Amino acid sequence: MNELQLNLNNRKLWAIIPAAGSGNRFSKTQLKQYQTIQEKTVIEHTVHRLNELPLTAYVLAIAENDDFAQTLSFRNSDKALFCHGGQERVNSVLSALNFLTDFADPNDLVFVHDAARPCVSTENLIELVQTALNENCSAILATPVRDTLKRVPKLINSEDKNRIETTVSRDELWQAQTPQISTIGLLKSSIEQALNNQITITDEASALEYMGEKVKVVMGRSDNIKITYPEDLDLARLIIQSQNI
Repeated sequence: MNELQLNLNNRKLWAIIPAAGSGNRFSKTQLKQYQTIQEKTVIEHTVHRLNELPLTAYVLAIAENDDFAQTLSFRNSDKALFCHGGQERVNSVLSALNFLTDFADPNDLVFVHDAARPCVSTENLIELVQTALNENCSAILATPVRDTLKRVPKLINSEDKNRIETTVSRDELWQAQTPQISTIGLLKSSIEQALNNQITITDEASALEYMGEKVKVVMGRSDNIKITYPEDLDLARLIIQSQNI
């Protein structure tokens, strides 16, 4: 399958896949990104999707003791780069950004995408790039919150543990997904500044938001799931089968 052609206005497009985490909610012993779907690992599916676009290269930030990732059959393997990740996702992303700055232009665009989110659509990837280019901003995939949200205070050793305090309004609430896109230089400096100021960074957009940068939402899809729990793997298998890519 040939990659799509996009007008990037003489800029390059890179991708970062942080894959150094342990994923304890999935399993204490098995890494979710190396589970298999249709004879490929989850991370191979993820890389395949990203390579629908004309990436210059993609960086996998892996654990120092990971001797498996580089044995996999990634799509466009000649574009695969590896660096060591960190203890937290944000540390892995920053490590990959530092790695990229040795040879990439700070104004180049970069995707950051979860290793365990293998179902993202090509259409969404294109929309994300076009939004970043046309509106000169960073952007993320997200979906409006659909379920009813409840606030439950964290109480320990209390009769009121797990008691609902109130229902939270869904108005103006969106559920963030990945990929998230920005320029290499802006994302790197935003993460560094936020970390220096001990700001909690839950995703790339949160660092950009802290710095007052413009981040736009692009409507995502509900099938762009992240594999977090064991049952998510079965759902991802069904989604990939139905998408037939």
